[in-house]
Amino acid sequence: MNPTAATNRRSFLQNTAAAASTLILPSGLLRGQSARKLNVGFIGMGGQIQGHVSKIVQLGHHVGALCDVDSAQIENSKKRHGAGVADAAVYRDYRVLLEKEKSLDAVVIATPDHWHAPICRAVMQAGKHVYCEKPLTHTIAEARELREMARTAKVITQTGNQGSASPNLRRSMELIGAGFFGAISDIHVWHPTHSWPSGEERPAGHDPIPATLDWDFWLGTAPERAYKTGIYHPAKWRGWYDFGNGSLGDFCCHGFNMPVRALNLDYPTRIEITGTGMGKESFAAACTVHFHFAARGDRGPVRLHFYTGGDLPPAEVTAPLVATFGSLPRTGCLLIGEHGQLQSGLWNSECYVKLNSDAKFTGADNHPAAKQVPISLPRVKGHIDEWIDAIQDGPKVFADFDLGGHLTEIGLSGIVALRLQKSIDWDGPNMKVPGMPEADKFIRKTERAKYGRA
Repeated sequence: MNPTAATNRRSFLQNTAAAASTLILPSGLLRGQSARKLNVGFIGMGGQIQGHVSKIVQLGHHVGALCDVDSAQIENSKKRHGAGVADAAVYRDYRVLLEKEKSLDAVVIATPDHWHAPICRAVMQAGKHVYCEKPLTHTIAEARELREMARTAKVITQTGNQGSASPNLRRSMELIGAGFFGAISDIHVWHPTHSWPSGEERPAGHDPIPATLDWDFWLGTAPERAYKTGIYHPAKWRGWYDFGNGSLGDFCCHGFNMPVRALNLDYPTRIEITGTGMGKESFAAACTVHFHFAARGDRGPVRLHFYTGGDLPPAEVTAPLVATFGSLPRTGCLLIGEHGQLQSGLWNSECYVKLNSDAKFTGADNHPAAKQVPISLPRVKGHIDEWIDAIQDGPKVFADFDLGGHLTEIGLSGIVALRLQKSIDWDGPNMKVPGMPEADKFIRKTERAKYGRA
């Protein structure tokens, strides 16, 4: 479980009312026996999407189509899911899929990040409900566009930050909103060194392209580059700025999720960075990114600190965690309040609390004072479940593209600073670094015409 936070009672009631309107009851309660069987397509058949395919099959819906520019990914998926995908149509081009599979109700997208926005646009324009993996987009401008598009599209959108469905995330919000931790001033989110390329330039030369892979289509809107075995596809693309945004891009929609909701964080006004291995084609080797949020309403200023690649919060900040668990958790999201602390974990799916008078962290369900805070937010069965229920006329989802896009914008504003290799002021509403027009190319990108907008 997890700890930390506080907005006052009035702000909490306002936020809770808004949050409650986006929550749904456990899957099956709403659909019942008469619910329509949905026809779902899947685009990007790498590792991440496999659990989603399994879930759709488990819920009794139909897998109508599989799409990937690498036919080996599709074959692996067919072997893995067997009868569950036996009659699924197979496509290499998502545009052909959308043209031919008119009967699809919904689409799940789990491609590399640089393909998220183009495919999401096309799916929403086709009138299909859409679930897209996080981060929602590759750039800030794309995130803003999809947020605005989703507000008027008559489809149900869901961002793939599965911690949103966790009862612990919702319990953390309840405790924060009830003022359990007092005013929260600092949030520390950390992620270890990953196997993606970091602090590196692209390798020289080229390797033979696998016969199963359409490499040019895989590159898509990104600039052309030579294929190298084991460097980009299928698993290490996230480290390269042309395709992803490293650890910060990957985990901002997880670690920032609950604090942004609970504290009603809008846009940072200042972003400060330190790091090593910056200025390369790949994400920094190690970095610390400080996001400063101005006071808003009844909430005071908040600092959100992100650490990765070996950088960690100060030892004095995490000492209570070490005292409780014997060592610092490998990943975490630690909120510091005037009356106590909350450790919600990188996916915000934990809820360990510690008041200043407590010796150690305790699961909120076992903390005598925390147990006195009433439950006010509904719980859900699962992240995919609530998307499916919403499609079938259930309550709204908790992590639609507006929320997912906002989390993405916050995280990627840190990427702008890292790529500029300097601390920046940030004008979030206008997506600008004041006085630095050189930042614009990191906020919005030029798409390769062959695969960009029509």
